[in-house]
Amino acid sequence: MHVELIGYIGAFMTTAAFFPQTWQVIRTRDTRSISLAMYVLFTFGICFWLVYGVMIDSVPVTIANAITLVLSSIILYMKIMEKKGAVATGL
Repeated sequence: MHVELIGYIGAFMTTAAFFPQTWQVIRTRDTRSISLAMYVLFTFGICFWLVYGVMIDSVPVTIANAITLVLSSIILYMKIMEKKGAVATGL
């Protein structure tokens, strides 16, 4: 099996894992059970993984982390807005 194929499979699976959570947060606007500290650290970590993927010219690492960054940023944004009370009021 080609090494890049392993990367693509892993990238697909870990990135796809974020779609259900992101969809649920968008749909319900409920982020109470999500840790703000965890999502801040996670989102910044994904930024570094994305830069790393670009620097080593790895397509699976770059694509997976670009998509995951968007998904985790949506959840982080919704969590921050929930903390401010804006999500519940529709702001």
